[in-house]
Amino acid sequence: MTDPAMSALLGPLFSSKEMRALFSDRAVIGRMLAFENALARAEVAAGVIPSKAASAIDAACKPQLYDAVAMGNAAGLAGNVAIPFVKALTEQVSRRDKDAARFVHWGGTSQDVIDTANSLGFREAAALLSGDLQKTIKGLVRLAENHRKTPMISRTLLQHALPTTFGLKLATEAAAFARAAKLLEQAVEYASVLQFAGAAGTLAALGRKGPTVAKRLSSELKLALPDGPWHAQRDRIANLASALGIVIGTAGKFARDICLQMQTEVGEVFEPAAKGRGGSSAMPHKRNPALSFQILASANLAPGLVASVMSGLVQEHERATGGWQAEWIALPQLFLLASGALERSAEIATGMEVNRERMRKNLELTNGLIMAEAVQMSLREKIGKTEAHELLEEASRKAIRDNRHLIDVLEKDARVAKVMTRKELEKLFDPLAYLGSADDFFEQALKTVRRYLQEK
Repeated sequence: MTDPAMSALLGPLFSSKEMRALFSDRAVIGRMLAFENALARAEVAAGVIPSKAASAIDAACKPQLYDAVAMGNAAGLAGNVAIPFVKALTEQVSRRDKDAARFVHWGGTSQDVIDTANSLGFREAAALLSGDLQKTIKGLVRLAENHRKTPMISRTLLQHALPTTFGLKLATEAAAFARAAKLLEQAVEYASVLQFAGAAGTLAALGRKGPTVAKRLSSELKLALPDGPWHAQRDRIANLASALGIVIGTAGKFARDICLQMQTEVGEVFEPAAKGRGGSSAMPHKRNPALSFQILASANLAPGLVASVMSGLVQEHERATGGWQAEWIALPQLFLLASGALERSAEIATGMEVNRERMRKNLELTNGLIMAEAVQMSLREKIGKTEAHELLEEASRKAIRDNRHLIDVLEKDARVAKVMTRKELEKLFDPLAYLGSADDFFEQALKTVRRYLQEK
């Protein structure tokens, strides 16, 4: 079966069209050809191979000339795709110039081709993700500013806790996406390096010209020249996988809250409506969080893929027996899953429907119990800390038992009546009066976001 994230049937659920194109067989072969072509040019410049050979290699470096299916079948026997790839390239060059064919892949090894081809795709893949990250962040900022003063209930352990604002919730989401985006950019730059070290990490086949060729090759491909061979040192790749996992997880947190807020009993926000979206094959009345659960599926898959790459940090000597090979599946899938998660996050963030009235109504679901802490903090100054805590515990139990509003229970309590009037109590039960430093945290979160956006 085709990789689900790449298939025509399931791919659109988990990945963007652009990212699928970037990791298509044709595109991957194209990046491998780019390495071989640049290697030939670099070796001509260093006087390692004749210029005529580079011209023949260049003419053969056209992705459409290669059969990915045949190459893949041969890879199953060879152990990696570079071996049949180099063979096919050599055959194509030989058709043009038999003498030039012997200079194909001169001094290189399979891992040089595969790792460098991957590195060539990192920045392009990250640029695709960056577009949806920017849309998501900017959409959340606009919503946050519109709802800076919109009160809602905060929920801890899925239970009503204290009042907060929807603006603060959105601002902290935007800041989390900005941090994840910055982390990804740094990881991509860290990982976008040349892999060129030859069969065992010494470039022995090039004699003393190895460093010269490597420097020219890195310039040709616009990849950083590393401090040495990294065939079995996978810290850069593990760091990139971790950053992708954090990006996907950040989108997952956003999606989880959307799903919870879209529940019928909650009804505070909704994904943007579109014909055919979120329906049910059996229940025509439903409006399911279709975009969010696609994001959550990616968030469920990502940790295992990150763990697979992390496991590859522990490798054997100068070439891995399994750890490196696992990256061939895990890393592209992380990019694909991130593309789908962020594409949907951007759509939600720029088209979310908000029900202010339902948010306000939900604040009252517990008959004022969410303001118990506010009353307790005020009472403790008048009757003492322990006494205030015990009084509010008792009053809260009575309000729940009798299904009465907490303010009505407190008003009838003689201990409260001695020190506080009904009007004073009513002020304490205003959700907007018990937001603490919410506005300060709102500003701090948006400062983080704006600082990131200014750097773009």
